[in-house]
Amino acid sequence: MIILGLTGGIACGKSTVSSYLRELGAPIVDADAIAIALAEKGQPVYNAFVKHFGPEIALGSDGSLNRAAIGEMVFRDKGERRWMDRATHPLIRGEVENRLKGLADKGTEIAVVDVPLLFEAGWEDLCEVIWVVSVSPQIQLKRLMKRNGLSEKLAQDRINSQMALAEKLRRADTVIDNSGTIEETRSLVLKAWERLNAAQCV
Repeated sequence: MIILGLTGGIACGKSTVSSYLRELGAPIVDADAIAIALAEKGQPVYNAFVKHFGPEIALGSDGSLNRAAIGEMVFRDKGERRWMDRATHPLIRGEVENRLKGLADKGTEIAVVDVPLLFEAGWEDLCEVIWVVSVSPQIQLKRLMKRNGLSEKLAQDRINSQMALAEKLRRADTVIDNSGTIEETRSLVLKAWERLNAAQCV
């Protein structure tokens, strides 16, 4: 089974590309969705955050994780971000690998692993092929400000907390430029997916 790693910079449109791949019939293993499931009450990520930060910081009034408060802390403090990565990445990766094994056991030929921080987490070893979704720095900043309701400084801080997009592009096997229209991006995804399937058949 070929494992396609799908990643990109924050607010570059990786989720859009993932949705196009799903429409084309690609099985998607979504690391973000797995992380959310593991952060439900009583699950391993939830328990780790409550233990580390304390319930007064980690929890909202309904008992669920206070994602806004946790997010603010880990983006502001590199030490807290390193702790979060050490605590959560092995748990998420374990579930990703379980799901990939299930797909391989079913005879799946190509599976997609959708991981926002694929390179930062050091998960390249999972993948035979890596696609990076890209836009210009100006578009990225504007989209993040609009999407998350952030000031320019806060948005830039979040972008800077990740590996530089230029470095991700350097490591990519295929770049999906999402700066154009919906139709243009969809066409790029279709062509890249067809090339990958053709290579699998050789």
